[in-house]
Parts: sequence; C-alpha cells; structure tokens
Amino acid sequence: MFDNLSEKLSGILDRLTGRGSLSEADVDAAMREVRRALLEADVSLDVVRSFTDRVREQAVGATVVKSVTPGQMVVKIVHDELIATLGSDGQTIDLNAVPPVAIMMVGLQGSGKTTTTAKLARRMTQRDKRKVLMASLDIYRPAAMEQLAVLGRDLDIPTLPIVAGQKPAQIARRALEAGKLGGYDVVLLDTAGRTTLDEEMMSEAAEIKTAANPHEVLLVADSLTGQDAVNLARAFDQRVGLTGIVLTRVDGDGRGGAALSMRAVTGKPIKLIGTGEKTDALEDFHPSRIAGRILGMGDVVSLVEKAAANIDAEKAARVAEKMRKGQFDLADMREQLIQMANMGGISGLMGMMPGIAKMKNQIANAGIDDKIIKRQVAVIDSMTRQERKSPDILKASRKKRIAAGAGVKVEEVNKLLKMHRNMADMMKAMGSGKRGPMAGIAQAMGFGGGMPSPEQMKALSEKMPGGAGPGGMPALPKDLPAGLRSGLPNVPGLTGLSGKPNLPGLGGFPGLGKKK
Repeated sequence: MFDNLSEKLSGILDRLTGRGSLSEADVDAAMREVRRALLEADVSLDVVRSFTDRVREQAVGATVVKSVTPGQMVVKIVHDELIATLGSDGQTIDLNAVPPVAIMMVGLQGSGKTTTTAKLARRMTQRDKRKVLMASLDIYRPAAMEQLAVLGRDLDIPTLPIVAGQKPAQIARRALEAGKLGGYDVVLLDTAGRTTLDEEMMSEAAEIKTAANPHEVLLVADSLTGQDAVNLARAFDQRVGLTGIVLTRVDGDGRGGAALSMRAVTGKPIKLIGTGEKTDALEDFHPSRIAGRILGMGDVVSLVEKAAANIDAEKAARVAEKMRKGQFDLADMREQLIQMANMGGISGLMGMMPGIAKMKNQIANAGIDDKIIKRQVAVIDSMTRQERKSPDILKASRKKRIAAGAGVKVEEVNKLLKMHRNMADMMKAMGSGKRGPMAGIAQAMGFGGGMPSPEQMKALSEKMPGGAGPGGMPALPKDLPAGLRSGLPNVPGLTGLSGKPNLPGLGGFPGLGKKK
C-alpha cells in the first residue's frame, strides 16, 4: 500500500544523505518535496502541515548541523515523526473486562466488517485461546447474516442463530445473553453499514451501543478511502465513541493516506490491519514497523515473527543438521520452498527486507512473482524419490520426463538443479565453520555456533550495506516466544544477508547486478 510514498520519500532522503553538510535551504527544499509526496499519498492537509513543520523545526536545529552525518539525522527525525504521527506505541484489542466482552464493529458498507469480524474471531480463538461468539446485526444487506454463519462454519466458530424479524438492538441483547449462558469470553457484534454516512445508521449504531455497552468499538475502514476516511472516523467517534480503528485492504494499491491521517486527526489508535482476503490475514498495527517500511528500512521483526509462526522448528532443525553435513537434497529444498510460501511468498517477504524498495523496478522487470515457487515445487514433485536424493543421476532423458510432468521447459529443470547445487555448496561452506566472511552469516543463520544473540544480530546488521536504518536493528517485541529471545531462527530460504536478498527459487535476481 505504501509503495508510492515509500519510493518518493526514500528518493528525497537519499539525496540528503549523499551530502556532507546541510544548509537551511537544503532542508526547506526537501520539506517541500516531502509535503508534496504526502499530499499525493492522500494524507490530510492539516496532518501534512504539522508533520513537515515538526520535522523542519528539528532538522534546522543544532543537533543536525553539528552531526557527523546530517543527512542520516534528518532521516532519523523523519522516521521518529512518522512513528509519532501513526501513534507512538502499538495498541492491541483490550479484553480486560468481565466476560463476555462485547466488541462492536462499525463502518460503511463494503469496508470489510463481516470478513474482519471472522478474522478477529479466528485470531482470538487460535492465538489467544478465547471462546468467541459471532453475531450479525445486519438485517438489511441480503444474505449478510448467512455470510457470517458460513464463515463461522468454515472456521468452526459459533455464530448466533438467525431469528427473522428482530431489530439490531434486540439481536445485540440476545447475543450477550447467549454469551453469558454459553460461557463465552468474547461476543463480536457485526453491525450494518450504508454506502454513505446517514442519520439512520448513526442512530441505530448509538442504540446498539446503549443496548450492548461494548468494551471496544472498532471502526473498520477501507484504506483505499483516502482523505474521506478522516470525516468517517470523526462522525463515528462523535456519535458512538470509537476505541480503535481496523484498516482493511492494506495489501491493495491505496496510497496510505488514511493510515497517516486517521490516527493523527482522531487520536484513536489503529489496532489492526487486514493484509489479505484469507481469514488469517490480520496483523497487529506497529507504528515503528510501518514507518520502517515506508522509509524502505524493511521490517525485520515482523519477518522473524512470521518465521516463528510458520516454521516447523523440528523440520528446520533436521534440515539445518543435514546442511551441516553437506547432505542438502532436493526434498529438503522442497520443504524450504513450501515454508517460504507459507510465510507470504516472495512478495510478502521482500516487502519486509531492508533496502528492497530501491530495487523494486529491477525486480518488476525481472518478472519475479510467487508462481516461481509453485513451479519449482512442481518440478521437484515430478521426480522420483531416488532422483530427489541424488540429483547427479539426472541426465537428459530424465530431465525431459520431469519437465513434461511439471509442464515446464527443460531449462527450468536445469535452473532449479543449478540453484540447488549453489545452495548445497554454500550450506556446506557455512556448516564447516571456517573463518572468513561466511562465518558471521553462518552463525546468524543458525549454523555452527547456535542462534545469534540480539547484540550479534545488531553487529551483523551494521555490516550490511546501508545498515538497518536509524538506530540499527529494531528491538524484538515483548510478546515474542521465549525460544526466540536469544536471537533469530533459521529463516528458510533467506540464504544471504548481503546487499541483494538471495531467496530460494530465485538464485539471486535474474538480470540484477550482472555486468554486461
């Protein structure tokens, strides 16, 4: 979502960091460009004005002038102000109340309330181990109640039985009664929306709030709405009293203005973001991580969390042991490719990697997409067990058979085999624990010497081209599992931490960094 804004801000700040000293005129020129970039991203005018004023005030101060790297100091100031605009600390859904805790979802029609209700229910059930009841209060949209019931059946989460002819406030009271009788921890109330703000909808929302007395009132807003999202948030806050905002369609091509405006104008925290259509695509909103993504610094902590949630630790340990011994075969490579797909595929991972925004056009020209992983898994699936264990036995006739089975050309099979050979050689070198440039990376990836500590990760990040942005590596979140406190896990497929990411399925980016 923040691609355009990220590209423009990175370009502006790169020009500043390339200078040995900064004058007030340089800062003013940069701030004009920042203002234009934010306005083009559909950020509210008041927010843009106060943001650029605060940055300029600090950027022409003594700290920047006396700094050894004034350009980097300006980047840090912009980064810190972005975090302040998005909300200094990330806030999560508050469930500290007498159960059943009522959570009311409000918003316009088509903003994704029903889907977000199901996503939130799944998250609370699976991650927080809460007993959740979903209730649809939308008696207007055709099949709205049935939609929630179907989602509930798919996720195995109970929904309130549909009773025809009841008013929304009556359904809310019945849902809370059912929540008490059934021993539920949370009751999610999915209210009706309209295509535009109208008095009827607002008075109905206020009536439901009076009837249910919800602990949380979440505004579900489409991140593609732009500046109008601010008026929407203000109107709901005045009539219903919001406690937080959920932004949907963050994976779309919106310009990010809603995210930057809503928090600053309403003072209400953005608590969750919807990152896809599937019911598991709901994430906590972390201002510092989003600011990092906007400025092209990546989001290493989210990458670690994704790895922790999706990687099978036992399988990863087995593969790491085989790599140490130099026994990395195609079956192991297939495991890594599948784990990478589960973590969000190439595009999902690359969006979190530092410095990737600057390579966006080259990546697009190289035609890299998530289908690469599927094709490579299909090639490995077309081999016999023996061929996966001993790729050396693959001669021309076998390669033709495999290519036909996977529906690809023989060249694709050769590419995969070459990539496997490179990875196996690299793993062997890393596993041997020899001194040299590979030794630090080997330890970071979990070879020969166990997991690196956060201090070692910070030292390693400083050696990376471009570092990890202001302040080095971000701190690990407090709620990370204990097993990850000692450092990063062995993220499958991320077999290179140098300038360009070297992901499995790519073998380096085709067409990038090659001399002609």
